[in-house]
Amino acid sequence: MLSDVTTPQDLDDRFRETLAALPATERRRDPADPVTDDAPLTGAQVLNLFDAQVTSRQLDLAGRWLRSFGEGFYTIGSAGHEGNAAVAAALRPTDPALLHYRSGAFYCLRATQAAGDPTPTARTEPSDPESTVDGESTRDPEPTADPRLSESEPSGPEPTAATVAVDGFAAYADAARDVLRGMVASSLEPIAGGRHKVFGRADLAIVPTTSTIASHLPRAVGMGLAVERLRRLDSAGRRTGAGVRVGSGAGAAHSPWPPDAIVVCSFGDASVNHASATAAFNTAGWYDHAGLRIPVLFVCEDNGLGISVRSPEGWVEATLRAKPGIRYFSADGADPVQTYAVAAEAAAWVRRNRRPAVLHLRTVRLMGHAGADAESAYRSPAELAADLDRDPVAATARLLVDAGVATGEELLARYDETGWQVRRLAEEVLGEPKLAAAAEVVSALAPRRPVRVARAVADAAARASGPGAGARAEAFGGKPPELAGPMTLAQSINAALADGMLDHPQMAIFGEDVAAKGGVYGVTKGLRDRFGAARVFDTLLDETSVLGLGLGAGLAGMLPVPEIQYLAYLHNAEDQLRGEAATMRFFSQGAFRNPMVVRVAGLAYQEGFGGHFHNDNSVAVLRDVPGLVVAVPARPDDAAPMLRTCLASAAVDGSVCVFLEPIALYHTRDLYAEGDGEWLAGYPEPGGWVAGHVPIGRARVYRVGSADDLTIITFGNGVRMSLRAAAVLAEEGVGTRVVDLRWLAPLPVADIIRESAATGRVLVVDETRRSGGVGEGVIAALVDAGYVGAARRVAGVDSFVPLGPAARHVLVSADAITDGARTLLAR
Repeated sequence: MLSDVTTPQDLDDRFRETLAALPATERRRDPADPVTDDAPLTGAQVLNLFDAQVTSRQLDLAGRWLRSFGEGFYTIGSAGHEGNAAVAAALRPTDPALLHYRSGAFYCLRATQAAGDPTPTARTEPSDPESTVDGESTRDPEPTADPRLSESEPSGPEPTAATVAVDGFAAYADAARDVLRGMVASSLEPIAGGRHKVFGRADLAIVPTTSTIASHLPRAVGMGLAVERLRRLDSAGRRTGAGVRVGSGAGAAHSPWPPDAIVVCSFGDASVNHASATAAFNTAGWYDHAGLRIPVLFVCEDNGLGISVRSPEGWVEATLRAKPGIRYFSADGADPVQTYAVAAEAAAWVRRNRRPAVLHLRTVRLMGHAGADAESAYRSPAELAADLDRDPVAATARLLVDAGVATGEELLARYDETGWQVRRLAEEVLGEPKLAAAAEVVSALAPRRPVRVARAVADAAARASGPGAGARAEAFGGKPPELAGPMTLAQSINAALADGMLDHPQMAIFGEDVAAKGGVYGVTKGLRDRFGAARVFDTLLDETSVLGLGLGAGLAGMLPVPEIQYLAYLHNAEDQLRGEAATMRFFSQGAFRNPMVVRVAGLAYQEGFGGHFHNDNSVAVLRDVPGLVVAVPARPDDAAPMLRTCLASAAVDGSVCVFLEPIALYHTRDLYAEGDGEWLAGYPEPGGWVAGHVPIGRARVYRVGSADDLTIITFGNGVRMSLRAAAVLAEEGVGTRVVDLRWLAPLPVADIIRESAATGRVLVVDETRRSGGVGEGVIAALVDAGYVGAARRVAGVDSFVPLGPAARHVLVSADAITDGARTLLAR
């Protein structure tokens, strides 16, 4: 039977042989009794675990069958990992879960838990005085076995396991159909709509994750931190027990999950070595060491392989045990009773202490990594046979037979009935529609509802000038920013952040050095003092963790505003934006969202200071992320309304926005000559917020002279340089209109086309690099629109930005803009 690869037929045959060889027990055990003496599970509950495991197994077999004739598109299965059903049983269905792609049995079991009252029967225990946070006990009642597990308990005269096979599968039918729809890319699949095969359902508190290993772990840490923080904030965004109310708020800060929920996050053993996992473990331990609470249960499903690469013997255990601040638990995934008992202990420990733990679940991998994986290239027949001997589904069957709960024949009847039902569902979903057009595919991306965003800004203005006026005056120390006189870009952003914190109780600002220091450039100065350390706080120096905290906080109900200290540092963590943040709506059709406004200090022109790592001028990695909003304010009077728009879009549409702040313009005061103050601007009072609203994708146009001869399209530092160049050209009789894009994604295409057509001569001034820069997108938009006028680019050199005066050789200058304009005008 078994030669050099484990096929679906091998797996099915071995399972049947195993059940056929199980000797019947003379005495039948009442399914309501413990399955073994002193076991935490009854026979009926273990039978329900078996049903979840079998459903997952039959789904894996169906996936291979569908693939055999070209109708299945995803064959990574859970075979060998079905012990994770017992982990699901040990948790509450209201505990948010981010699942490994081999956690199919977990998904199936949770689907039955959510069918009724999800709260397990609990017994109260005395409070542990050592398990407190700020003097408040965090001990929760220890859960006993979940009563939902016994739903498929046999009933009627002389019940047997076989008599409830059909009813047993009925509890899993919807979950099975969901998984099968994902495999065939059906547009009726309820979570991703045919865009990917993921485990996810909002009503099950299962958050869809990508197939990128470990990239969801930083988000899990962020969710844990946010769940705990929201538990301690009132509707005004104050820490529980705090004194002064500091804002009226657009709504209460609340989590979609219960206050005592814990976050569960499963992953494979190969993921332990990934940088994202290291970041997540380190962050959880770092915060725990600092005395902060992060109720996260990591679950490592360890089958010893990362496709073909083996984990060295003992490596995973040694690594997980060594994680500071993370409690270690271990269980054999082939033993459902042990797995449940240890998982319940681990979950109770995390829930009680609000601290992170890891459950090391030892599993096997059956049928290879995926359908195309030829295991014979790297595994011996003896090794494959040894894994089959540890089949967790067979182990659960053996337990049930040995305990007298069922016979092998009865369990095989359940197995066959489930297989038949899964095959029937597979045949049904084969005929379902697929995504039929590009518009259908992209419809799940973050929506753009400008009217609703504008209304949200108007509502914020009404609150700030109405019921929240007193609190606003108090927060600004009796002197609101509109009375402070002309402001720099940094000061305007600071004031807008404060107004945002007042209006959004769920908003939090965090990053490296943003709290006591107030940011490297003082942009967040004073915000911690106004709003408290629970809402403005420092993070450890790791950009992956900073963004992961934001991703999790957004999912948990907060409005996170993380700061990346420098644009060059973003590249350390860009997958958290590309692979996690931007894909959440895409893979959940809006059922889940992670609103976030990421502030990034960036771009060049710091007079040669800092070199590349403090002057990075590449934004290509941001501009091609579907659905991502990228804003670049150049002037103080744009910065505040653009930031308000980003916050409103995040709150209303769940948008992920990158707010790229030009460092060189933070404290700039003058435009044409020293002391002219032309780069300063007043901060608008709330009554002017509506009139000054800046919609996403709307440019700003400056007219110099007649503005009939030349159109300069630019952004960021280029706006100031282009205005200076336009002034020089005006002395030569050239009228120029300078278009500040303001938004790099989406580009303000309509404004670009209109202003270009007005003069017929376009100079694109792009401070990013010539290759992959913003200018390429502008030129492409003109070509696509059929623009027939003259066009030219002035762009940065394809180089990193060097230290000192050499930077001038690779960056755009006002003189280069003037020369480029003259060349264009001379055509």
